[in-house]
Amino acid sequence: MKSTGVFVLLTTNARGVFPIAPTPFFDDGRIDTASIDRLIDFYLGCGATGVTVLGQLGEAPKLSHDESVAIATQMIRGAGELPIVVGVSAPGFAAMRALTHDVMALGAAGVMIAPPNTLRTDDQIAGYYAQAAQAIGADVPFVIQDYPLTFSVQMTPAVIRRIVAENPSCVMLKHEDWPGLEKISTLRAYERDGSMRHIAILCGNGGLFLDYEMERGADGANTGYCFPDMLCDVVRLSAAGERAAAHDLFDAHLPLLRYEQQPGVGLAVRKYVMRRRGLLASDAQRKPGGALSPTARAEVDYLLDRLARHDRRARLE
Repeated sequence: MKSTGVFVLLTTNARGVFPIAPTPFFDDGRIDTASIDRLIDFYLGCGATGVTVLGQLGEAPKLSHDESVAIATQMIRGAGELPIVVGVSAPGFAAMRALTHDVMALGAAGVMIAPPNTLRTDDQIAGYYAQAAQAIGADVPFVIQDYPLTFSVQMTPAVIRRIVAENPSCVMLKHEDWPGLEKISTLRAYERDGSMRHIAILCGNGGLFLDYEMERGADGANTGYCFPDMLCDVVRLSAAGERAAAHDLFDAHLPLLRYEQQPGVGLAVRKYVMRRRGLLASDAQRKPGGALSPTARAEVDYLLDRLARHDRRARLE
């Protein structure tokens, strides 16, 4: 692990894969800093172009402010020139502002903001992001997290265009609408007709639709999966025009990726596999959190065995 102390701000030219880093915990709920170091080294070595910490599946709501800052500090210092985006979503702007200022002072590349589930109209959504941008500071690059399946906030392409137009510090959309392929096409059409400036579009949903999202104009992935190195390979192959190879690799992982995408159990699957890969010392979640049953673990092991026929990275001891 190395640190250069170089501050790299997120821009609209971001592309590639920004894995959502899980927060490693010991079985008793303490933060496992040694596993954070292993994750950093893994991301640096597997082709990631950035990392997002303190996302929804990073168990951010279970952390105190000081813990959040400590985790971000370790990631930023360890990642060197790899840009680190920090999730700062919070019920109120005071907490959002405090965490943003602390992590940006440490060298974060930008922050990610999810909408509260109370927003219903386009005016409410646009107004919220305008207030959030003002609260954190106009010089802080931010990412819109568009995840209606979790946040119950429906962002149309038109309202995203409005947020982008009204907030110059908006540089990226984390797109995880479902279905959402047409949304990507519409946003890129806005860029082509000049009605919206360019922003980066990196996709979530565990990578479940990444194969076609890339073909619709996405710049990559900003999501978690227990094989983020596969996501890096798919994005690289797709960008190089190697369509068949990208789909073949993606298709080999699809049964495991689908299994991991289950609401309520997905993080347990992800942490279990990452522990088996030697990246985490424990697959524990901080309470409240779930765990895999023996039957579920056996199913995941079976999926790994089948995947290993096509991808040697799944051959785990």
